Amino acid sequence: MTSNQLSGQPFFSFKDQSLWVEGLALNSLAQAHGTPLFVYSKAAMLSALAAYQRGFAGRKSQVCYAMKANPALGVIQVFVQAGCGFDIVSGGELERVLAAGADAAKVIFSGVGKTRAEIRQALEAGIGCFNVESEAELEVLNGVALGLGKVAPVSIRVNPNVDPKTHPYISTGLKGNKFGVAHERVLQTYQRAAALPGLQVVGIDCHIGSQITLESPYLDAVDRVLDLVQAIEAAGIHLHHLDFGGGLGINYGGSADAEPPAADALWAKLLAKLDARGYGQRLLMIEPGRSLVGNAGTCVTEVLYLKPGEQKNFCVIDAAMNDLPRPAMYQAFHQIVPLVNRPEATTTLYEVVGPICESGDWIGHDRNLAVKQGDLLAVMSAGAYCMGMASNYNSRGRAAEILVDGTQAHVIRERETTADQMRNERLV
Repeated sequence: MTSNQLSGQPFFSFKDQSLWVEGLALNSLAQAHGTPLFVYSKAAMLSALAAYQRGFAGRKSQVCYAMKANPALGVIQVFVQAGCGFDIVSGGELERVLAAGADAAKVIFSGVGKTRAEIRQALEAGIGCFNVESEAELEVLNGVALGLGKVAPVSIRVNPNVDPKTHPYISTGLKGNKFGVAHERVLQTYQRAAALPGLQVVGIDCHIGSQITLESPYLDAVDRVLDLVQAIEAAGIHLHHLDFGGGLGINYGGSADAEPPAADALWAKLLAKLDARGYGQRLLMIEPGRSLVGNAGTCVTEVLYLKPGEQKNFCVIDAAMNDLPRPAMYQAFHQIVPLVNRPEATTTLYEVVGPICESGDWIGHDRNLAVKQGDLLAVMSAGAYCMGMASNYNSRGRAAEILVDGTQAHVIRERETTADQMRNERLV
């Protein structure tokens, strides 16, 4: 990494004191498309994917992009063209991946609350597998499949009771979480699934959380899952694939952030465990999301006002918690940098806040910035769980999205208007 590159984001760099993404200046994109503006680097996505592909070289494997991280059709299309499968959690997400050209047979349907309508939709589309998250879901899935004259391919999502050492809102593998089947109930659940005529058991699934930056939770989870595989197969139920979920974190640039392991280095250690226990040649499936797109995106925003105060100085920007929910929701850190670097300018400590009428509408606490009214800022690492979680709070339209490929900028979402928001509403 050169001194002009940003931490963890080699496809964003300063050239002549101006921030660029691949072969385009972010200033020029903001001038052409307005702000707030989400900009994604295609090369960054493919580079992140390549680390997983290197890790699985020579293995039977399928990388399924967890599209809840960023569901933009243009982003999904990048991973379709790269040969990925997809991890979905709703019928709407299924429609999106199919609209982007995905192969339904490479789609995995996760989530604790699948409706009968969504199950029918997925069965009729011919998806590859349902990750079942409860014993009650097995019964419903069996009934819907029999009603359609189909057999549903299933894997059971197991809850290994492993602490991922992450934010409690995005921890999913502990006993107190709503996800998966408890470790002690897994064998009985597989035996029930194998007995139901509308189901075909094809695999096992485990996902312990999100934004994980340590190796140890993954290593612990693999050991526990393989213990279960051994017990399940000893009972006469063969598992075609082993799915170890996603959850690998990214470096958001904060001083408190741990640098996550590289995907290929992590999988070298996980595969060594699989090989040692004789499972290394099974079909391996993983469901990365944030680690593929998080550091591929930025949100460009304009400084509306600088508001000095007795206790704090405020930098009011035109991006808000409806555009960037992670700080308000998770107390998350995003690096914030001016689009034009002025190293000689004096910095001031600011609270970076949005225009929404909520005290929780903040984007960054205590940031040293050299800015003036009208300047543009980049909120970095905004490729995951930003636009995917965006809302119309305060009747704010959702931002436009741009996909950059070298020197080409493609509009993959037009800026939302108030008329767009009101289209399905009616006066009495």
